[in-house]
Amino acid sequence: MHRSGAAMAWNVFKFCTALRGLGSIMILLVLGVVGVTYYAVVLTSYGPALYEGGLTSVTAAAVLILFHGLLVMLLWSYFSVVLTDPGSVPPNWRPVMDEERGEGDPLTGSEFGVSPADASKQRVRYCRKCSQMKPPRCHHCSVCGRCILKMDHHCVWVVNCVGALNYKYFLLFLFYTFLETSLVTLSLLPHFIAFFTEGEIPGTPGTLATTFLAFVLNLAFALSVMGFLIMHISMVAANTTTIEAYEKKTTLKWRYDLGRKKNFEQVFGTDRRYWFIPAYTEEDLRRMPVLQGLEFPSKPDLDAQEF
Repeated sequence: MHRSGAAMAWNVFKFCTALRGLGSIMILLVLGVVGVTYYAVVLTSYGPALYEGGLTSVTAAAVLILFHGLLVMLLWSYFSVVLTDPGSVPPNWRPVMDEERGEGDPLTGSEFGVSPADASKQRVRYCRKCSQMKPPRCHHCSVCGRCILKMDHHCVWVVNCVGALNYKYFLLFLFYTFLETSLVTLSLLPHFIAFFTEGEIPGTPGTLATTFLAFVLNLAFALSVMGFLIMHISMVAANTTTIEAYEKKTTLKWRYDLGRKKNFEQVFGTDRRYWFIPAYTEEDLRRMPVLQGLEFPSKPDLDAQEF
């Protein structure tokens, strides 16, 4: 039994080491898919169509404007996830009960029927690997080798953990990836159908192969990201993470579920102008400690839950 446990631990270690080794390779892979798609849509298909005149030019212009707009938001969101630290436990952190918080706090005021998590009602969580106490909703990432605030999962595509400080950016990355890949799939569909019809197809074998590859890749990403996006939307609505969804699968009531509106604001902020861009207002960062990943308002009657 001891030997099998040691072997399993060694396998997990090797797996985590392999994930760390991927590093920039995954970023280059993402940029490679973007490059192939850009070549197929802009340089091969719809760029030249701009000069054909009539309805064809109008359609091409509309596709290219949407394509570039979504591409900018996709890359902005993607590199925000990659470059933003998901959140680490501050040195010498200790659970405290903030009794000075004003009643006007948008997410923890008594008028909302919630309260900050009371440390006296919870079991203090301790990470043996980091040799430190863990805040609520914090978990240790074996790939990053540290505890991550409100950890959702470690994503190989962004070469980073998804946690309290970059979860919104990750969701926007999924959202804009789904829109962009869906647009590309629909835009290249007539060209894809042409491969299976009789008649001469304009273009060199290289451009035709690139267009075919771009269509297949974007269709595959659109379908897979759609499922992933739906899953995360449901988790945002319930104010839970991927790890918590697994841990509390037998729990009927969730202490952090404050209603869909408040749950959404805990991820995206309260300013609607910033909901669809990977950034927060200074006002939200100042008034909402939940965005820092250390304090989370909860239902007082469920404060004894240990997650």
